[in-house]
Amino acid sequence: MAKPMTKTQLVAALADEMDSDKKTAGAALDAVVAIITREVSGGGAVTLPGVGKIYCRERPERMVRNPATGETIKKDADKVVKMTIAKALKDSVNG
Repeated sequence: MAKPMTKTQLVAALADEMDSDKKTAGAALDAVVAIITREVSGGGAVTLPGVGKIYCRERPERMVRNPATGETIKKDADKVVKMTIAKALKDSVNG
């Protein structure tokens, strides 16, 4: 498995793709991340065409087991961020 792309590498690739400098590309990436974070944390969802949909889902209260002790405890309800991958991306990876 290849190593994941770092933010520095992503900014450099984005700057190259945009024919721009790294400072502008970094600002654009930070702005996109801030918008996604604000929307999803507010209960909304963001669809990135060709990539997928990022959304927040609520998980109910449930019983979980501590693997070290075997003790079962009640875990409170919480929220979790999910992502559904777009069919176009799945097809390009498998194709």
